Amino acid sequence: ELVVQFQVLNQSCQCLAWKPRPVGLWPGPVESQHVVAGYSDGTVRVFSVSRTEMELKMHPHAAALTAIAYSTDGEMILSGGKDGIVAVSSPRTGMTIHVLADHKGSPITVLQCTRKQYHDLGVEGGELWLATSSDRRVSVWGSDWLQDKCELLDWLSFPAPAGPEGLDSLPPSLAAFCPWEHGVLVYVGFGMQKEALFYSLRKKQVLRKISLPAFATSLSLSPAAPFMAIGFGDRLLRLQPCPAGAPQDYAGHDDTVHLCRFAPSGRRLLTASHSAVLVWELTGA
Repeated sequence: ELVVQFQVLNQSCQCLAWKPRPVGLWPGPVESQHVVAGYSDGTVRVFSVSRTEMELKMHPHAAALTAIAYSTDGEMILSGGKDGIVAVSSPRTGMTIHVLADHKGSPITVLQCTRKQYHDLGVEGGELWLATSSDRRVSVWGSDWLQDKCELLDWLSFPAPAGPEGLDSLPPSLAAFCPWEHGVLVYVGFGMQKEALFYSLRKKQVLRKISLPAFATSLSLSPAAPFMAIGFGDRLLRLQPCPAGAPQDYAGHDDTVHLCRFAPSGRRLLTASHSAVLVWELTGA
């Protein structure tokens, strides 16, 4: 059932994110439900689901947006553009408070935030966040939004062979913080091998690798159990137990599985391809 619909004329929506619910409120009041969306004209729009209206429009980018995320407390919006620029904006004031050009020249593919302990990993602030760009680079930041602090913690660059043959377009570079292993992030992308890499932010090194049947096109890590969902270009979805175990492969899509997303409970998984959205129930996971 279609519950609510927002339309912006003459612009394509490239990315969106739900505002996180306040800690301790679950399922929480409907009034707190907001969606932020990034558009092809470089604008960011915040929509209220309960009031079915646009509450805020910002224009922090000169290029089309390719990734967007809320900070874990919902007080900041992180947005990334096709030109590699990352902006940090306040939905309260509509002002952009940080513009980061570290990934300039390569489209941002992923933005993700996670809570962390104060002084954890030797950097001040209450939040870690990462940005991934299509040139196989990942930057990891420590932030204290109230103190206006944003410090680069790590910079990863993954090698790849030159001039790949038989690939019309390169597989995306994707990274995510590991929910069940603190201080670790998982990376998949075009590289020397078809694999998922587990990188330790504390040890500054790759801890282990999991071989994949092909280059991944989508990635999601379960918040409830040590499982990864990985989508591939040949209509395949893989559920991979971590750190080791026999993977389970599923067919059912009509095209490249370009999106995987676990529900917050970890009991359901949403996947999407060209013309199909599938919802999977995870039993015993």
